[in-house]
Amino acid sequence: MSTATLEKVSQLDQLKKFTKVVADTGDFESMRAFQPYDATTNPSLIFAATQKPEYGYLLEKAIADLKDSALNSSAKVEAIIDHLLVLFGTEILKIVPGRVSTETDARLSFNIEGSINKGRQLIALYEQQGIPRERILIKIASTWEGIKAAEQLRKEAINCNLTLLFSFPQAVACAEAGVRLISPFVGRIYDWYKANTGKDYKGPDDPGVQSVTRIYNYYKKFGYGTEVMGASFRNTGQIIYLAGCDLLTISPNLLDELSKSVEPITRRLDPEIAKTSDAEKITLDEKTFRFEFNEDPMAVDKTAEGIRKFSADIVKLEKLIASRL
Repeated sequence: MSTATLEKVSQLDQLKKFTKVVADTGDFESMRAFQPYDATTNPSLIFAATQKPEYGYLLEKAIADLKDSALNSSAKVEAIIDHLLVLFGTEILKIVPGRVSTETDARLSFNIEGSINKGRQLIALYEQQGIPRERILIKIASTWEGIKAAEQLRKEAINCNLTLLFSFPQAVACAEAGVRLISPFVGRIYDWYKANTGKDYKGPDDPGVQSVTRIYNYYKKFGYGTEVMGASFRNTGQIIYLAGCDLLTISPNLLDELSKSVEPITRRLDPEIAKTSDAEKITLDEKTFRFEFNEDPMAVDKTAEGIRKFSADIVKLEKLIASRL
């Protein structure tokens, strides 16, 4: 491609040549505008979407469909939330050609059986809507328990997206469990280091970029099928330095920035180059995983914080629905 031709191509379109772009939003119009391959949602995004008038009809439908059920009040609220998540996901799948990630209740993050059951429930609801399970990723936190739940769900042909992933041990355990996809949180890793060192980080020096690069190279060198999807970006520089990652999930404001820039992007992550990396294979049992994870204060802090925040947004959603019943 000549320089003259390249100059006319947006960074977003350049990125799509190397990487599957995923929309990190519950906003349908953003998805239509930027044409991502997949979409991801979480309790925070869904709660925010329910506050907008244009999505009120989905909340009203979820409540109307179940308000007369014989369930007790708390079970009814839980069922309405699951139904709401699936209604959002079903609408999203009319827009994106690939998959949607739907999050389990973060309060189940340390509950293997609870996470498995919730994953089965969500898949059953999607199948009732006529959506095949291969178009759904069940999002579960990357705790030891979450990884074990995902391992079991995989045996039932239910694919998972392991979220709130901040450390190499989490990534290794996910790969060993045969998880379909992981979401390492670039921006939140960057936030922690910036807050704790007082430094700003750019390009390849960004700890979030370094974390995803290490995981990607390890997976490709040792032939793991788990997909790597960088998440939670703070700026387009982080995205550009991960061009070539399997997938990147990007918020609408950063998708907009990429669509307006025509600066050239080069591929940074490449499976052939990864195969020549000096990474050594490691294995982790539960005790080793817990110790290695605990050795990383950033990962401990950010995983715990993420679970707390997602749990709080589920509680907000519960209160909103309870007030409508």
